[in-house]
Amino acid sequence: MIRFVQWATWPLLLTTSCLILSVGFTTPGDIDVFGLAVKPELIYFNLSYAWIVLWLLLLERLLPYRAAWQRKDGQTGADLAHTLLNKGLVQFTIVQLMGMSFFQHREATMLSTQPLLVQASVGLLAAEFGLYWAHRWSHEWPLLWRFHAVHHSVKRLWLINTGRFHFVDSNLSVLASVPFLLLTGISMNAIILVSAITAYIGVLTHCNVATRCGFLSYVFNTPNLHRWHHSLVPTEGNANYGQNLMLWDQLFGTFFIRPEAELGEIGIAERMPARFIGQLYVPFIWKRYQRAP
Repeated sequence: MIRFVQWATWPLLLTTSCLILSVGFTTPGDIDVFGLAVKPELIYFNLSYAWIVLWLLLLERLLPYRAAWQRKDGQTGADLAHTLLNKGLVQFTIVQLMGMSFFQHREATMLSTQPLLVQASVGLLAAEFGLYWAHRWSHEWPLLWRFHAVHHSVKRLWLINTGRFHFVDSNLSVLASVPFLLLTGISMNAIILVSAITAYIGVLTHCNVATRCGFLSYVFNTPNLHRWHHSLVPTEGNANYGQNLMLWDQLFGTFFIRPEAELGEIGIAERMPARFIGQLYVPFIWKRYQRAP
């Protein structure tokens, strides 16, 4: 039974979350919520995200990948603060971009009339190209690493630190991926589906659940694969830059997996302040902070 749950967790939660969201796409008109007209796809996305989070919270207690990662690390408050700030600013950036008349009044294209899954597949491939290079540069360019190090400074992975990103880092990812996504010409529903899948896979990759993903790790960013990306060993951590798909890592030679090996310590070699405000500020004084006694 345990092995079944380990194998089923990743594909089942991703699939069911997408199915819940699909109800929103087929629901006509807006839904009245406390006197406000709300798009049904927004409501069903929130329901689908709550669904996946609640299941992962339960599985992290019952079937943890590492029991040690269940212990408190004093970073829950900072993790939540980063998540709220990150989500808020990222949503603001996306809303501002999508609210521009250029995006609102795009003409239908050959691709936008195709089935939603076809559009979303193309959109994922295109957006991943920008996400891949933004992520890779965040590791290889010291100036960007200062901001990305906030995410990698954790000593344990669990769903709460999924959104632990410096706001500069998270907005860079949006600005690097959205243009490629829009250039495909896919519909707005397909763009919403791509964004939702990115959110689902993001929380799945950081969960502390003992999953088994097998061949899926060669195609998608799974928990088994992404944990290596957080390794303290540079040859292991500086790899697997794809956020959803592994295609660009496979093509550009940055794919890394050791299915039978034991993951060591995760984190960064540099210092990182323990408090949220310090983590926001430290990238701007990075060299001085690292030299300080």
